Amino acid sequence: MRPVSSPQEAAFALAAGHLSALPTETVYGLGARADDPHAIAKIYAAKGRPADHPLIAHLATADAMKSWGIDIPEYAYQLSDVFWPGPLTLVIQRSQKAGDFITGGQDSVAVRVSAHPLMQEVLQLLVELTGDSSIAIAAPSANRFGKVSPTTAKHVLEELHDFTTEDDVVIDGGQCSVGIESTIVDCTSDHPRLLRPGAISVEQIEDVTGMKCTTDSQVRASGTLESHYSPVAHVEIVEPTALLKYVFGTESIGLIALAEHPTPAGMVRLCSPVSSEEYAQQLYAALREADARQLSKVLAVAPPMGGIGAAIRDRLTRAANPK
Repeated sequence: MRPVSSPQEAAFALAAGHLSALPTETVYGLGARADDPHAIAKIYAAKGRPADHPLIAHLATADAMKSWGIDIPEYAYQLSDVFWPGPLTLVIQRSQKAGDFITGGQDSVAVRVSAHPLMQEVLQLLVELTGDSSIAIAAPSANRFGKVSPTTAKHVLEELHDFTTEDDVVIDGGQCSVGIESTIVDCTSDHPRLLRPGAISVEQIEDVTGMKCTTDSQVRASGTLESHYSPVAHVEIVEPTALLKYVFGTESIGLIALAEHPTPAGMVRLCSPVSSEEYAQQLYAALREADARQLSKVLAVAPPMGGIGAAIRDRLTRAANPK
């Protein structure tokens, strides 16, 4: 994989059936044409991703959703009208346009419109190159399967250089502004069902749709395995009062916590966000830093549950589960 500086180069690589790592507002995605099974196979190979794990199709416009789905409920359109472009993925009944190779063999397909200007520009260029206004880029997080998602182009190159070719590219769009993956909502039944928490909260979904958003879906979705987002270091979620018991230990320990929580003696401070939003932005870089420093353990004091806090706790819980 090699870095490129222009959206045109990224779009040409995609059109030719190669991989292009692209920034979104959430994390960097490893992109391929969503209509090209051979290119999609390269994503699975580079990530070491199970073939039954579905991908998210990134669309150029909200209107393109109609080409990828059938029997789309009104509440899905309500959500797309309010939150697209943005960090929300909708799972809808798939049309013939969505092949098994991106749906994991399910009858549904996951779609979203990213708010990142580079992703939008590359998609528009791909539309022009192919003449297909509804073409999509399938783009799971640009990291090895189950590992920590990348929030910079440097993270992508460090992790995937040895698993890709010189025909594959990455374009630097800076640090991701949200920092954790999109909220995923199952829209295949008569009401919305949360598959993965993210920056768009359950409360926001319910406010827009006027419906209860439940969590009882059986649809498979990205980033929902019990163990996921995992560094080499062991992650443990702790309360602030529990930090003191680690002060006189012999382990090399890193700390992730809001700035209001002091760093106990002997611990390595990995980040000091001042809000839950900053916590999300800095979380994955902090987990990667723990491995770069070869720390044996990371203690994470989770932020409050409101807003994006629930999504942060979800990521920490999965990162802390046994690998």
